[in-house]
Amino acid sequence: MLDSIPSFTRLVAELAKFPGIGTKTATRLAFFLLRQPAAESEALAAAVLEVKRKTRFCSVCFHITEQDPCALCADPVRDPGLLCVVEEPQAVLAVERSRSFRGRYHVLHGALSPLDGIGPDELKIAPLLERLRQGEIREVLVATNFTVEGDATALYLARLIHPLGVRITRLAYGIPMGSELEYVDEATVHRAVEGRREI
Repeated sequence: MLDSIPSFTRLVAELAKFPGIGTKTATRLAFFLLRQPAAESEALAAAVLEVKRKTRFCSVCFHITEQDPCALCADPVRDPGLLCVVEEPQAVLAVERSRSFRGRYHVLHGALSPLDGIGPDELKIAPLLERLRQGEIREVLVATNFTVEGDATALYLARLIHPLGVRITRLAYGIPMGSELEYVDEATVHRAVEGRREI
């Protein structure tokens, strides 16, 4: 029935491309947007276009930013000797919400997953090693997700980093296995950062 309304069908199809959004939820969202005043829809469209136009990845840490380097890399109060390595930009936000880490970050943009064709060359591992070779970093906190891929990435990084003489730690396992950092509460992330250990 809704197939006879091409604009609505297109909106549902576009919304269904979002992670975790199926056709039912996409349809519900489309109806919600349809009921909103035109100004609300225009504001949403403008926000999407603005974020696509203005944001990019920091050339140092690969977190999202509108300035280069990003505010986290440029902050003189942060400890330049501490580096937290995460899989995705969302994880930076999770660690920051915990208020337990005052160093800098490096975003890999994924985790090793040979079955999905994601090897070391698809991740930001080479720039990470380059940062470590500059000699300013004394500790790397590996904060990859507690999944098979995240653990494999942590072990792979440990093998690469140990020969450089940099201390390498991993978040404590206060975070449940299979969890993604962006969905973990601040207190749990705080305890995990405080209880980090050598790997």
